[in-house]
Amino acid sequence: MKKSYLLGMALMLTLGINVQAQDQVIENIIKEETENSQLKQIAHELMDGIGPRLVGTPQMKKAHDWAVEKYQSWGIEARNEQWGEWRSWERGITHIDMVAPWTKSLAGQQLAWSPASPEGGATGEVVIIPEIADEAAFNAWLPSVEGKYVMISAPQITGRPDYNWEEFATEESFAKMKEERTESNRAWNARLQKTGKGRRELPVALEEAGALGIITSYWSQGFGANKIFSAYTKKVPTVDLSLEDYGLLFRLAENGEKPQITLNAQSKDLGVAPTFNTIAEIKGTEKPDEYVMLSAHFDSWDGGTGATDNGTGTIMMMEVMRVLKKLYPNPKRTILVGHWGSEEQGLNGSRAFVEDHPEMMAKIQALFNQDNGTGRVANVSGQGFVDSYEYLGRWMSKVPREITRDIQTNFPGNPGGGGSDYASFVAAGVPAFSLSSLNWSYFNYTWHTNLDTYDKIVFDDVQSNVIMAAIMVYMASEEENMVSREVRVPIGRNGEPTDWPAMRSPTRKGGLDN
Repeated sequence: MKKSYLLGMALMLTLGINVQAQDQVIENIIKEETENSQLKQIAHELMDGIGPRLVGTPQMKKAHDWAVEKYQSWGIEARNEQWGEWRSWERGITHIDMVAPWTKSLAGQQLAWSPASPEGGATGEVVIIPEIADEAAFNAWLPSVEGKYVMISAPQITGRPDYNWEEFATEESFAKMKEERTESNRAWNARLQKTGKGRRELPVALEEAGALGIITSYWSQGFGANKIFSAYTKKVPTVDLSLEDYGLLFRLAENGEKPQITLNAQSKDLGVAPTFNTIAEIKGTEKPDEYVMLSAHFDSWDGGTGATDNGTGTIMMMEVMRVLKKLYPNPKRTILVGHWGSEEQGLNGSRAFVEDHPEMMAKIQALFNQDNGTGRVANVSGQGFVDSYEYLGRWMSKVPREITRDIQTNFPGNPGGGGSDYASFVAAGVPAFSLSSLNWSYFNYTWHTNLDTYDKIVFDDVQSNVIMAAIMVYMASEEENMVSREVRVPIGRNGEPTDWPAMRSPTRKGGLDN
C-alpha cells in the first residue's frame, strides 16, 4: 500500500514538473516575441532589399539564398532543394508617357514575362478595338494596327470602389451605376468575342499584325490598385496602366483624338533557370524521424513586392523558427519549415516536395500553413480529420486567450483541394491546416497588386500569429504519440458525399509557353 502510494505521488510530481516546464517554455515564447521580435527587420530585408519573387527570376534565387543564410545565422540547418525549371526573366524599367494631344507621364508597368521595347522605347498612336460585325471584319481591320499600341481591356465607368458609392451615393444613383457598369462590361466582352480570339490569342494576333505593344488595365476594385499578372505576347511589350490613365487614353482614342504614347519597357529573357524550395530544420532528439512542419509559399507575383502574398507568411514562419531554436533547441520531433516555390502557378513547389519525399508523409505529425494576407488568424478548419478538434483544441488552449478569442473553427471540416500549399499535404493524408487570416482588404488592395508592399504589413497581427504558431508547433512536437489521421467522407457543395482530394503532380518545367 505504501509502495503504491509513493509511486502515485512520484507520477503526480513528474506530471506536475512536466506541465510546469511546458508552461515555462510557452511563457518564454510569448516574452521573446513580445519583447524581441525580429519581424520588421526580416520583412525589410526580404521585401525592400530583395523585392518581388516571381518564379524563375534572379530575385527568386536571391531570396532562396538569403533565406538559407538567414537560417544559418540563427544556427538552423537550411538548404535549397531543386524541384524543377522555369522560364527565367528579369524585369527592367517601364516608362510610359503620353506625348499627344498633350504631355503626361502615365502610371503603369509591364506584365510579368513581357518582351521588351526597342532600346530607348518606341512612340506610336494608341487605338482601341472598334465595333465589328464578326471575325472576318476583325481580320480586315487587323492590318491597321501596324505601328500602333492597342488597348484590349474594358474601360471602367467609375474609378470609385463600391464601398465609396455605398457611403456617399443615393440608392438610385448607386443602382444606376451598377446597371451601367454591367452593360458596359457586357458590351465590351461581346466586342472581343466577335474577334474570334480568346484572351491569350488576341494579344498574339495583334503583335503578329505589327502592333507596337498591348495596353491593358486590370483594376482591382480599390483606389490605385491593379492586379499584375503575365503577358501573352512573344515579341512586343504588354503593359498594365492605372485605371485613371487607361481611361484617359481610351476616351481620347474613342473620340478620334489620336493619343500617342512613348513606351520604354525593358526586360531580359534569361533562358531557363532551376527552381527551388527552401527547407530549414531543427533536428528532433527523441523522435527525429517524425516531423512537425511550418509552411508558407515563398514566391510572389511582381506588381509589388509580395508583402502580404506571401511575405507575411514567410516572415512569420522564419520568426517562429528563430524563436523555437532559441527557446526550444532540442525538440522531441524534428521541426521543419518549407518555403515553397511557384505556388502562384499551381502549388508546384509543395506538390513536388510531397511527390519527392513520400517516405516522410506518414511521419508528419501536423503541418501549419499561412498564406492569405497580413491579418491575425481568424479561421481554422479541421480539414476533414475526424479527431482534429481534440488535438488542435488542446494545442490552441495553450495560446493566450487574447489571440484565440475571435478565431472561428470548423471541425472536422472538409479537406481543402487547392488554394494554398497545405492542400498538397492534405491530399497525401497529412493533418495539414491553414491558419487563415483576417483579410485587411486583401483581395481588393494587395492580392497580386501593385500595392502589395512593406507598408501594408500589420506587424501586431503577424506577431500574434508567430506566438500562436510557435506554441502549437511546440505542443505538437511534445505530443506523446502521433495524432489520429482518421478522415471523414467529404461533403460536396451539393450536399452529397464526394472523394478525398487526389494528389497531383507539379509542373516541373514551366513558363516556356508564355
